[in-house]
Amino acid sequence: MIEAKNTSSSQATGHLQTLLDRLDRQVTQLNGASRVGKTDHALRVLEVARRVLEQQDGLPALCQRAGVMDKAGLFSGTDWASPDTLQPGLVKHTLTHAAPATITLEAMSLLRFLVIAIDDHTHPDVPPAQAKQFLTQVLALNMDRLLGQAADEAQRNAQGPLTPAIDRLMRYLMQEIGPDGLLDHLIDEIWRIMAQRPLQVDHVKAMVVQIAQALQSGSASTADAQRGADRLISALFGPTSLCRDDPGIPAYLDSLSRADERAIQDEAYALARAMHDTGLVSDYHAAFLRWTLDADQARMLPHALGLSTTGLDALRCYEPLVCAMVGAAVHPGTAQAVYGLALMLERGILYSPPIAPSLWRLLETPLSADCIATLAAACGKALPAKTHLVAGVMMLLGQPLGVGQGNNPTCQSARAMSMWALNDPDFLLWLIAQVTRGDRLMLHFEGEPLDTATLPPGLATSTLLDADPVSVLLVPHLDRAYAEMGRRCIGRPEDPHRWINPELHGWWVGRDFHIAVDVRTGDLQDYEGFLRAFHASYHPQHNGNQPVIHPQPAGIAVTDATGTFVGWHAITLIRVGLDPEGQMRVYFFNPNNDSGQDWGHGIVVSTMGCGERFGEGSLPFADFAARLYLFHDDGLPPLAPVPVPDDQIVQIAAMGRKSWAVGRGDVVLDR
Repeated sequence: MIEAKNTSSSQATGHLQTLLDRLDRQVTQLNGASRVGKTDHALRVLEVARRVLEQQDGLPALCQRAGVMDKAGLFSGTDWASPDTLQPGLVKHTLTHAAPATITLEAMSLLRFLVIAIDDHTHPDVPPAQAKQFLTQVLALNMDRLLGQAADEAQRNAQGPLTPAIDRLMRYLMQEIGPDGLLDHLIDEIWRIMAQRPLQVDHVKAMVVQIAQALQSGSASTADAQRGADRLISALFGPTSLCRDDPGIPAYLDSLSRADERAIQDEAYALARAMHDTGLVSDYHAAFLRWTLDADQARMLPHALGLSTTGLDALRCYEPLVCAMVGAAVHPGTAQAVYGLALMLERGILYSPPIAPSLWRLLETPLSADCIATLAAACGKALPAKTHLVAGVMMLLGQPLGVGQGNNPTCQSARAMSMWALNDPDFLLWLIAQVTRGDRLMLHFEGEPLDTATLPPGLATSTLLDADPVSVLLVPHLDRAYAEMGRRCIGRPEDPHRWINPELHGWWVGRDFHIAVDVRTGDLQDYEGFLRAFHASYHPQHNGNQPVIHPQPAGIAVTDATGTFVGWHAITLIRVGLDPEGQMRVYFFNPNNDSGQDWGHGIVVSTMGCGERFGEGSLPFADFAARLYLFHDDGLPPLAPVPVPDDQIVQIAAMGRKSWAVGRGDVVLDR
């Protein structure tokens, strides 16, 4: 028997080595292939890599070759070509439902992250810490594979020939990354993300589910749970006494129907506490709100929403509208809309005369067939498309800084929606009305009409599947409009954002425009003067203590954790002020889904603990200025301006020159 096993093992080893020799030859051919021939050679590599992946001992060998395969161009021309844009939440679906070649490509992508995390391979866009963070989230979302939990029927039906190989891959990643602190790290990551109060939280809820399963199985220590997991789990599955054991919606509603007044009030208070504590809304919360309307218990609404005096007054003034919105949009499948509604009332925007009529129009307007199809593709068909849209509007108006661009190059459109929700919500509702009725936006650029139905696609060429419902409808149109405005600026001597930003965003965008680079050459242009102008416009100690009146578009030169230039990015400058430690900080909105980033050379964006409001990122004024390349101001002369010390400007300029401005010369200005 022992001899037979040794023979079998020897044969398997020999077969694996044969496959690896063939894989190495294919990778060599891929490396030498022309750009046109890369795709065919990559498919051949993936076919052999799949067969290696299926071998019991194939993973270490694939891991050793992951970096070489990356350099050879395995990911070129695919969605995996830019690993810094990949989302952990999409990995599980790919590994479960995609074709074998795509599953193999995803597996190689994970091994690429692994070799980056352990410093066996480098990638200019992904530092080791980010690679490890990505893998940690992937492991958390695939914890059922790690814990060997029984699959449900849907999972069983989805299993294919590569399922055992992917199970081995997850265990291998866990072994290499190490299980120590995985849940601790994951829980900290969830709290960090939720401190920014994003609109899209499905991936967070999926993580919490995995944590709950791990704790229930006994595979995690109790110390893990004590670091905030219990609050997250209870917020979703048992925020109140009547649903503490997660009895299911029907049983919960039955308990409510038999509860007395005091118990119902306690339920409302507990639901509100859990929601405002975590930013996560339980399906039980949505069920409770619907029950209050059906059971003539609308007086419990303010308690269940956790409203202050401001929100309570708004609710009392507009109770029919609020109840209609709850009835139209709040369901267990759209529970996050409850939080958006609460914050919308707290903002007091219903007191603006156009808002309530606009919301009534939204509730009463049927959606076009195209809008229904688009929302169904992005949000599913379990609930009507109109339900998802109204829920999305409530969330966006309540959390203007929670919108994100998803995995799409549409930062300009996401920023515009955030600015309108924050500063011009009736205009945002007008845009929604145009799209839902006519599948187009009628905008203007310098007095000339601009019809998005007649324009070619912009950067968003397909339906957004990883964005909130309002973005799903508006972004493709806004993206077309933005691209057309850029085309109409072709031939002008300066950066087109000088004209685009005020025309796209609104009259309140400052008409004075400052840019640190020469558009024609890319070199620095009076960089020190640019920094002085930014201080004079926005630093309270140098502009007569003038606050930021309206949110202003700005452009940053994004750098990675090494300080290396990555690209230009659109943000919103929200406010400037002293943090709790007395340091002057810039508070801004970043539409890229997560403001917390390491921009290198000690510049790390903060999202909590430094006076940030939900959704804001912040940096000390000098650090922010060192990554700024474009801003607007209102052109009004500062009141009692104070000159900026020369050494301060020199220091900030040096920070910029050694990071994003490396290799950029200085334009010689004509005198």
